[in-house]
Amino acid sequence: MTLIKTKYNRRSFLKVSAAAGGGMLIGFNWLTSCTSPVEEGIPMPNEWFEINGYIKIGNTGLVTIYSPNPEIGQNVMTSMPMIVAEELDVKWDHVVVEQGSLDEDAFKNRQFAGGSLSIMRGWDVLRMAGATGRRMLLEAAAKEWGVALSDLTVSEGIIKEVNGDRSIGYGAIASKAVGIEVPEEVELKDPKDFTLIGSFQKNVEGPKIVTGKPLFGLDFKREGMLLAMIEHPPAFGMTVKDFNRDEIVAVNGVRDAFTIDISMDDPGFGNENAFPQMIAIVGDSTWQLMQAKKALKANWEIESELENSEMHAQRLKRDIDQGEVQETRKDGNPEAAFTKAAKVIERTYTAPFQAHNTLEPMNFFAHVTTDKAELIGPTQTPNSLRESASKLLGIPEENISVDITRIGGGFGRRLYVHYGLEAAAISKKTGAPIKLIYTREDDMTHGIYRPAYRSTYKAGLDENNNLIAYSVKGVGFREGAIFPNRFPAGAVDHYAATKLKSETNISTGAWRAPRSHFEAGAQQAFLDEVAEAAGKDTIELQLELLDRAKNNPVGEKYEYEADRYAGVLKLVKEKANWGAEVPGVHRGFAAYFCHNSYVAQVLDLVMKDGLPVVKKVWCAVDCGIVVNREGAINIIQGGVVDGIGHAMYSELKFENGVSTHKNFNTYQLVRHNQSPEEIEVFFVENDISPTGLGEPGLPPAVGALANALYKATGQRYYHQPFAIANQDQNAFDISRTG
Repeated sequence: MTLIKTKYNRRSFLKVSAAAGGGMLIGFNWLTSCTSPVEEGIPMPNEWFEINGYIKIGNTGLVTIYSPNPEIGQNVMTSMPMIVAEELDVKWDHVVVEQGSLDEDAFKNRQFAGGSLSIMRGWDVLRMAGATGRRMLLEAAAKEWGVALSDLTVSEGIIKEVNGDRSIGYGAIASKAVGIEVPEEVELKDPKDFTLIGSFQKNVEGPKIVTGKPLFGLDFKREGMLLAMIEHPPAFGMTVKDFNRDEIVAVNGVRDAFTIDISMDDPGFGNENAFPQMIAIVGDSTWQLMQAKKALKANWEIESELENSEMHAQRLKRDIDQGEVQETRKDGNPEAAFTKAAKVIERTYTAPFQAHNTLEPMNFFAHVTTDKAELIGPTQTPNSLRESASKLLGIPEENISVDITRIGGGFGRRLYVHYGLEAAAISKKTGAPIKLIYTREDDMTHGIYRPAYRSTYKAGLDENNNLIAYSVKGVGFREGAIFPNRFPAGAVDHYAATKLKSETNISTGAWRAPRSHFEAGAQQAFLDEVAEAAGKDTIELQLELLDRAKNNPVGEKYEYEADRYAGVLKLVKEKANWGAEVPGVHRGFAAYFCHNSYVAQVLDLVMKDGLPVVKKVWCAVDCGIVVNREGAINIIQGGVVDGIGHAMYSELKFENGVSTHKNFNTYQLVRHNQSPEEIEVFFVENDISPTGLGEPGLPPAVGALANALYKATGQRYYHQPFAIANQDQNAFDISRTG
C-alpha cells in the first residue's frame, strides 16, 4: 500500500456519529477541500447530511455509496462507487448505489457531468474516502480487541487478526468506528493489488432500466403536479408580441396560458439561450396541451436578421480569413517553407449545424413558493441551475434544492439550464408544482446546436517527401474548431495554427467532444492524403512525427504525450493486422488525443449494392487505469457509432431563421443496420491515473470513416455529412437507407 496524507485536509471528510441501526457515515468533499469548517461530533441528521458523496454502513454489513455526479449513460454511477468500494475493501455485491443530491454547503465546486472529467477529477478523493473508512473501521476493531492496528488485516469487509482467530464484519463494528478520529494520513492500495477496479461490472441501474422502473426525469411525478408546455418564437431572431390567450385557456384541460421571460443580467454558465421569452401553457395532460399549442395564434416580431444555411456557409468562408482571432501558434517560418516546398497540399473541410437529439425529451419539475424552490430533473450542471434560478427567482441559493434524476441522453445538451429555469418561472407564475415537457419539435427548433465549422489545412513536402511545413486555420460560430497545441504541433519545423470565430444569432454550444469531433475528422483525413502524396503509409507517417515530437520537439509546448500517442497507434496497428490486404475490404485509419486520453482506430468497410457497410472497427485506447472494463468498452463503442452516424447522415439547415428539420422523419440518425457489425476495444495497460473516456472514442471515428470511404470510392470526403451528395464529388446518396 501507499501511505498518503489526507491532503484535501481532514475536514474534507465529514464524520457523523452513529447512524440508526449502528451505522457509520463518512462524507467527503467532491473535488477539493472547500467545505466550510465543520466541528467533530455532529449528530446524525434526520435527513442525509448535506454532502456531495458518502459511504453509509449498516449493522448488517450492507454499504450504501452515494454518487454525486449526474448519470447520463456514461456509467459513472457504477464506476465511481467502485473506486470507493475498492479502497474500503468491501464486496461489490454488498454495495447499494444511489444518486446523491446537490448541496452547496458541502460542495462548493461545480457538480457536473461534462468534459469527460468525472472519474479523472474524482479519482484521488474517492480513493481516500474509501481508504479513510477502512482505516477507521480497523482502528475501531483494534481498540475493541486491545491490539495494535498492525495486528489486523481486512478483506471484503471482514476484519481479522493476523496471528489470531478473531474476526468481525464491518456491520458489527461500524457503530464503534464513529468515535474514531479521522486519520491525518491513510494508506492507498497499490494499483497491482486492485481486485474490483479493472474488473467487468454491470450497470448498477441496468435491471431498473430494462424493467421500466422510474429513473428518468420524465418519470418523475408529484401529487397535485400540473403539466406545462412552451411555444417559442418560430425563428431565431423573433420575439413574441401577443397571442390568443382567451381561446387557449378555453381548450379542455388547459388551466392557464401566459408569456414568461427568463432573461437576466449576468446569467452565468449554462444560460446559452436564444429564446428567453416564450408562451407557456399549463394544464392536465400532454395531449390537451398539444391540442392547445395547435390552436395558438401568436404575433411575432422580428428583432434581428433571419439567417439561412447559405448565409452561414458564406459567412464561414469569409471569416476563415476575416474572423476574430481567438488563439494562434507559430513555429519557424511556415510561409517561407511553403514557398520552397516541392509539393503543397491544401484542402478545406466543413461540417454543418447538428442537433443533440437526446432520446429523453427535455423536461424538468419545479415547485416554487414565496421563499423556496424545489427543482428535480435531468441536468448535467445542477450547480449552474441553482445559481441561475436564484438570480431569476430572487431566492437565496440555500433555499433552492436540486435533485438529479437519471438523464436519458445529454451529449452536452443538458449542460444548459434554460429548460429548468422555464419550469421554475412557470411554477412561480402559477403558484403550483409543475412539470415542463418539450416535444421533439420544441427541442429540434429551440436547441443549443453543434456549430457549423470550416477549416483549411495546408502541408508542404520537400523533394524527399518529408513534411517540412504545416498550417491550419479554422473558424466556427462563436468558437473555431482548432486546438493549436495538439498534434502535429511540436513535430513539424514550420507550423502555424489559427483559431477564429464567426457570429450568428442561432444558439450554439457543446456537443459531444466539442470541436474535437470535427478537428479529428478533418485533420486525420488530411494527414491520410498527405501520407499518400508522400508515398508513405499513413500510420508510419504519424509515428515519424510522434518520434520527432518525443526526441526533438519544436516549440515550447504541446498538449499530448508523444509516447502515449504512439502507443495507441502501434497497438491498433498490431490488433487490426494493418497492412494486410483483403479483397473487397477497404480500410481507414485515424487517431486523436482529447480529454487527456488517446484513441486510435482502424475501420473496415465493404460496398454492398453501392452502399458502404462498416464491418469492423478496432479501437486502441490509453485512458490510464480502467475502472470498470465493461462500462469502458461500452462507452468507446457508443462513441464510435455516434461518430460514424453523425458524420455520415446528420445535418441541420436553416431557412429564414427556422430549422428545416423538426423531427426524426427528416433529420436522420444512424440506424441499427448502418452501425458497425463489430467493434473491438483494446486498452493500454498502465498505472496512470484515469483520464477522460466519455468522449475520446468519437472523434477518430470520423476520420477513419472518411479514409475508408476514400479507399472504397476513390473520392475524398471533405464535407459532412458524407452521405449527402456534393455536386463536385459525385458521392453516393445514402441519406434515406435503412
